[in-house]
Order: sequence, then C-alpha cells, then structure tokens
Amino acid sequence: MADIKVTKETPGALTYRPEAYFPTLPFGSLLGTSPFSLMKRFNEEFDRMFGPWVPPAEMELWAPPLEVHHKEGNFIVTAELPGINKEDIKVEVIEESLVIEGEKKKMKEEKGEGYYRTERSFGKFYRAIPLPKEAKIDQVKAELTNGVLKVVIPVPEVKPALREVPITAK
Repeated sequence: MADIKVTKETPGALTYRPEAYFPTLPFGSLLGTSPFSLMKRFNEEFDRMFGPWVPPAEMELWAPPLEVHHKEGNFIVTAELPGINKEDIKVEVIEESLVIEGEKKKMKEEKGEGYYRTERSFGKFYRAIPLPKEAKIDQVKAELTNGVLKVVIPVPEVKPALREVPITAK
C-alpha cells in the first residue's frame, strides 16, 4: 500500500465559497446593488456577449437629417448630405411619396514618414417622405448645393375651413 503524506495547511487557507454550491447568476448578486451599477453591469455583460456581432458605428444604416416645410405654395424638402456626390444620390416620386436614397462613401488616407494608413466606410441611406395629395409630381425640382439637397414640389395652397367656436362663461 502507498504511503500518504498529510500536511496541515496554515490557518485561513480554506475559504468559504458559496458559488461552489450555489452558482451565481451571470450578472452576479442582485441584492444590495444600486440601479445605476446594475445597469452598468448589464451593459458590460451585454457588450461582452454580443459585442462581436454588433457592426461598427460607421457601417450602420445612416439616415441624413431632413427638414420638410410648406412655403409660398411649395412643399420643400431639405436633406443634409455632406461629402456625397450627385452621382451617388437618387431622387424619385413613388406612389405619393418622395424617396431620397443613395450611398455615403468615406475614404481617409494618411501618409507619413514610415507609414501609410487608409480608412474606408460605406453606408446606404433611404428616406421616404409622404407627399400631399395635391402635389404636382410632374414639376419636381432637385438641386444639390454644398452638400445640401433641396427638393421643391409645387403644391396648391388649400385653406382649411375654419370656424371660430365661442367660449361661454358660467
């Protein structure tokens, strides 16, 4: 029979580990935690679990900011498209909607002493704006100036029927 050597550990070497018997949740202990630290922990765990599948911010679907208003009998749509060429933008009228779509291409190149760096990012955009029923779609005009697309659609002004309602006091 083999000899077994038994040695006495120093005091304090053994510690109580409840997770050995009761595994913890992926988010750790939920008791005694502030809501802010709990949300921070949740965000960290979410990023850790799903981080590889989330596309980088530059590759996401991009939507240019729009301004839509009526002025002097025209329906005017203004879209901010900085750095986008006229050839990369398409403006159409489809089933009583104005559609602005295209592709944003960003290429950055740096050259220095002993290095060469390039970055590229691309993103498509699509915006559909409902048009008034009276819009004259055969007279649509679009113009791109300094990265701002302006689309003008003539619309006859229709004044709504207004009726003033008297207020009575009791």
